Amino acid sequence: MSSKIEELARANVRALTPYQSARRLGGNGDVWLNANEYPLAVPFELSQQTLNRYPECQPKRVIERYAAYAGLTPDQVLVSRGADEGIELLMRAFCEPGKDAVLFCPPTYGMYSVSAETIGIEYRTVEARDDWQLNLPAIADQLEGVKLVYVCSPNNPTGNLINPEDIRQLLEMTRGKALVVADEAYIEFCPQASLTGWLQEYPHLVVLRTLSKAFALAGLRCGFTLANAEVIALLMKVIAPYPLSTPVADIAGQALSDQGIALMREHVSQLVATRDRLIAELRNLDCVEQVFSSDTNYILARFTASSQVFKTLWDQGIILRDQNKQPGLAGCLRISIGTPEECERTVAALKLLPGSPVSQEQA
Repeated sequence: MSSKIEELARANVRALTPYQSARRLGGNGDVWLNANEYPLAVPFELSQQTLNRYPECQPKRVIERYAAYAGLTPDQVLVSRGADEGIELLMRAFCEPGKDAVLFCPPTYGMYSVSAETIGIEYRTVEARDDWQLNLPAIADQLEGVKLVYVCSPNNPTGNLINPEDIRQLLEMTRGKALVVADEAYIEFCPQASLTGWLQEYPHLVVLRTLSKAFALAGLRCGFTLANAEVIALLMKVIAPYPLSTPVADIAGQALSDQGIALMREHVSQLVATRDRLIAELRNLDCVEQVFSSDTNYILARFTASSQVFKTLWDQGIILRDQNKQPGLAGCLRISIGTPEECERTVAALKLLPGSPVSQEQA
């Protein structure tokens, strides 16, 4: 019977490899450095008790507060179940399955391809250059039939910002042809690099944001799509009737208060200091070939024996994210910034690997 049920499914779903989120990959760790989460819980109290009523489709307080935070007007803001839903809503609103395509530049976030495959939209990839910047001539050659170009900046998993002048060239190249979607999930760690100020100049620019990272609310599943009002109106046609539950809207509104934003910025400052210390320590380890600079809450590093490093730490309950299968990232592991104590424990474990100076002294 199960095989007959599978035959009823759409062919593209049968062939689909689902996105391997950190929780799907499992592990029995107590130091979780694989999902780019904030390492400590931020306390919130539920104040809305009207659970007998359906929530607003676009909660007024959340929209107004995020618009004020982003320097936009409320009609330029759409709230959804994480930025992941925003990625998919854009495809549903702008792409005809079997006709249109989306484009992105690996190594980058895996949900662009999964969302496209799920809906049945062609996706095209143009690998980033060796410095992980956009290959603009190659993108220009692939734009025929493309409706959406996703650019993650800062990029996940490499941690680098995309050159703003390259993004400007991309916007000029796509004007009147496609939307450029700037995924700014990590922008709170480098707010000066946000493209929200470009929306007036470029009507086809869309910006994705989230409360999952710097706001320490990954479990809330609350994201934002920022765009000109015409784009937002089209997305409103395809979004679910009640995308945010009442408790989610309640907590999101608190997080976006003046006090909540000030707390977020304080946490970002602390996390960046921990990140910079961890980068310095990793660069002194023999098992580390290279540590890349980061504008995010994670670090990408290349190890001499990454599979051994990954498994050894996994067995000790320190869970990292393996990036070996991404183009150009052979030997690379991504390390989320945890608490100072979690980072110290990670460095101590790496120092005990075979071949490191500490392990040789102990031998």
